[in-house]
Amino acid sequence: MKIRRTRAAVVPALLALALVAAACGSDDDTGGDTSAPADSTAPGATAAEGGSAAPASTGAVDTVGFIFVGPKDDFGYNQAAYAGSEAVKSAFGDLTVLQAENVPETAESEAVMQDMIDKGADLIFATSFGHLEFAENLAAKNPDVVFVHQGGLETEPKLDNMGTYFGTVYEPVYTAGIAAGQVSKTGKLGYVYAFPIPQTLANINAFTLGAQSVNPDIETIAVSTGSWCDPALQAQAAQTLIDEGADVITQHQDCTKTIVEAAEAAGVYSVGYHADASALAPTGWITGSEWDWTALYTDIVQTVIDGKFAASPYNGDYRVGLQTGDNPFIQSAFGKMVTPETIALIDAAKESFTAGGSPFTGPVVNQDGDTVWAEGETPTYADIEQMDFFVNGVTGSTS
Repeated sequence: MKIRRTRAAVVPALLALALVAAACGSDDDTGGDTSAPADSTAPGATAAEGGSAAPASTGAVDTVGFIFVGPKDDFGYNQAAYAGSEAVKSAFGDLTVLQAENVPETAESEAVMQDMIDKGADLIFATSFGHLEFAENLAAKNPDVVFVHQGGLETEPKLDNMGTYFGTVYEPVYTAGIAAGQVSKTGKLGYVYAFPIPQTLANINAFTLGAQSVNPDIETIAVSTGSWCDPALQAQAAQTLIDEGADVITQHQDCTKTIVEAAEAAGVYSVGYHADASALAPTGWITGSEWDWTALYTDIVQTVIDGKFAASPYNGDYRVGLQTGDNPFIQSAFGKMVTPETIALIDAAKESFTAGGSPFTGPVVNQDGDTVWAEGETPTYADIEQMDFFVNGVTGSTS
């Protein structure tokens, strides 16, 4: 597989690569600190006990398992999820917490989760996009074990011991786009992303619309790497975008360190994703968006402990955002180049989302010039979860 070209005529082809599958997401639709130890382990569960000062977790759960597609110190998606699992460990003192890193989105993930069940897991968090199929397989075979998946959408038939959850990722990405649009001098933004799935497309579109709200002429050049984490390929993609004139680089990758550092070394600006990487770019960091899973993870665990999962919103496709007041995906710190006037625009956008608006309140027009959402029309969270297009102003392909 090759990096997807962003322009047939002007973006040079990048190197061939092997597909590395990994990452990111009531049978009702409901519309911190991510630091971690530097060591990482191969696939397989290791048990960790919480401290004695935490509240007891008497009831239906004795052991909780977490699987991560990458290492816990990736300055990104897996580091944030690992930090959430550590929060569970701290909150529930007598729970055994099993944690498995570097678990691929293959049948191997099913074997790792089965091993956790054999070790007594009553609840499993499958945190990567491609883990969904294998979590659902095991949920059907183990009705007494609860499975929750991060970022996916549950397939039919829906099970009483299975659910998905996610935050509204595109809200802080839109507001980061406002800051990027104000800072950019070239009017070109670069976006390195993994695969053209609804969540990545929504983020690229939201970032672009946010930037266009302050500079209608903004162009976002989007490059797909075909991998959730390939540092060498990400560095090459970032350099391609910089060579194309992008003076702000952002990403939807699991491991974010490489791209932030590449932008900083090239003297261009960066916008982070998944975790706070501002320490890597003391000069060029504009802002970013990052996960704080503490409240959501601990509430899911408590719900299962209380025996209330089947009747809860978590038994289905649970989505939260600024409209619900509890989005776990939050704005990162701002760099010194972000002015008070820009922050005021960002605050106004957040207020509009809290009041029921959306980054995608119409008019929204796709690359072909077709109106997707008309003037004043606001799509639901569920509508956005099905996104399959780029908006006008994005240079790239969705196939």
